[in-house]
Amino acid sequence: MNNPNGSYRCRPHGITGAGQAASLSPMALHIPSPPSAGIHLGPAYIHAYGLMYVIGITLAIWITRRRWAAAGGDPALVTDVALWAVPAGIIGGRIYFDLTTPADIPHVWYGVLAVWSGGLGIWGGVAAGAAAGIWRVRRAGAGTARFADAAAPALLVAQAIGRIGNYFNQELFGRPANMPWALAISPSHRPAGYGQYATFQPTFLYELIFDLALAAALVWLGHHRAIRPPGLFALYVAGYSAYRIFEETLRIDSSEHFLGLRLNFYVAGALTVAGIAWFAHTQRKGRRVAHGAAMLAAGGLLAAAAAGCGQAVERPEAAPAPHPPAISSHPRVSTYG
Repeated sequence: MNNPNGSYRCRPHGITGAGQAASLSPMALHIPSPPSAGIHLGPAYIHAYGLMYVIGITLAIWITRRRWAAAGGDPALVTDVALWAVPAGIIGGRIYFDLTTPADIPHVWYGVLAVWSGGLGIWGGVAAGAAAGIWRVRRAGAGTARFADAAAPALLVAQAIGRIGNYFNQELFGRPANMPWALAISPSHRPAGYGQYATFQPTFLYELIFDLALAAALVWLGHHRAIRPPGLFALYVAGYSAYRIFEETLRIDSSEHFLGLRLNFYVAGALTVAGIAWFAHTQRKGRRVAHGAAMLAAGGLLAAAAAGCGQAVERPEAAPAPHPPAISSHPRVSTYG
């Protein structure tokens, strides 16, 4: 991706009205655009976007291992799930991106695969990663509902870290804005029709803050309230999806639209309702939607990193119906510490 044009980075502006060119004011404040999308290490070029994925996935695995061990499970199962769910989720996330935002696919023969340039859809990542994860969790004979609750906060932290990668790629920002925290975007990264504006809503930053706040809230609830598994994961689904409804009203990047609204607006709305209903059902009846929890939990390890990428602290599990802990003797691909 092209480096930002540094000529305007220290000269914020005010927006004078729709369709008018932005006037520049040397006294205004804004978040500057990054000098580049990565760093050079010798002959290698490290994409910041990919680096954030690696950090996010690593933290999500570490946090989930700790939480799963505190719940009485075998932490090695988390590593095993991640080894399968992360690659599957990245593939699923890219497929979802290619199908829903075809205009953003780079115009090169490998464009549909170019994840380093940005472009992983969380919904596709969750679905594909889950398909791989549920297989591993069930194969281990572990409790899928409890596993989902252990992973939920970790996924949010990973997603928050992934949004830092969006900053370096200068993507996923919102409408033109002139508040002090507006984000400067270089001309080469501005959408068609917005070339006259220099600063925009930093929606990636809004999501980063929300993800960390929701992760902390889930950890607190796990410690202070008797939430039946997979209640915390259901709240993750509902909470994150509800936030995305708001974000989709701000973003201006290309997207498929239906009845004038972005496709992900409808996806987020449906998942918000589903998450709330799921939570209410499990808490009222004390039932566990084990398979559904496993699907989303495993995919979450991927989505956390991919989407644009989850986390938490140890917490005692408050499961109503006792579920057998993960069996430490089951075969697994890896048995890291």
